[in-house]
Amino acid sequence: MLRMMFLGDVVGEPGRRAVIDLVPVLKKEYELDFVIVNGENAAGGRGITPKITIDLLRAGIAVVTTGDHVWDQKEIFNYIDTEPRLLRPINYPEDTPGQGSVILETPKGKVGVIDVQGRTFMQPPLENPFRALDAALAKMREETPIIFVDIHAETTSEKIAVGRFLDGRVSAVVGTHTHVQTGDERVFPGGTAFLCDAGMCGPTESVLGREIEPIIARFITNLPATFPVAKGPVALNGAIIDIDETTGKALSIQRFTRVVE
Repeated sequence: MLRMMFLGDVVGEPGRRAVIDLVPVLKKEYELDFVIVNGENAAGGRGITPKITIDLLRAGIAVVTTGDHVWDQKEIFNYIDTEPRLLRPINYPEDTPGQGSVILETPKGKVGVIDVQGRTFMQPPLENPFRALDAALAKMREETPIIFVDIHAETTSEKIAVGRFLDGRVSAVVGTHTHVQTGDERVFPGGTAFLCDAGMCGPTESVLGREIEPIIARFITNLPATFPVAKGPVALNGAIIDIDETTGKALSIQRFTRVVE
């Protein structure tokens, strides 16, 4: 059995510090074989930098996925081609810097990871995620049956549709982007573990990781405002998935939450 942990969107310095400090502890506590983190909000709440990527990888994270904020920190453009473990959504055009998937060797076999972005209410509009996944899986399944998919999308319907579309072809499909952990974890009939949204790794006393009052003021006034990353206790949210390394089918999925003062 291979045990995998996925942690949702890391928000700013509080989120990334908690992840960097806690992941080594969690790997021992839960006997984790492979850890994936969505890092697209790790740099001040928008985007990710080369240094943050390196810090996350050094903490024991195997792969860092992203989403619609992947390009918000401009220094990532020249870096992303040099680090295959930092993924951008696979459904960008072919000549886009970086890669949308990776296969890594582990003591329990090869593990594939795919990052894909939904299209409903998402900007920028990317290529059809279903077709992009089909093309990626045709190649990846020749090397390994253990495959994890981060579906970075706004709507539950699109995430569930992707999960059902991939049932039996990947080990797990877990959603990101909304920063709110959902309670619909299950293993689909074909053996694919699913969770609509992993939640975030960010401050608990916040609105999606940002300070509360500026968000409320924006809703009331409709005036432009800045949304600083909140402070205080941080919750790490995600999922732990047990996978049969021979078949690639999920044996179980459980939600994970840990609050760090």
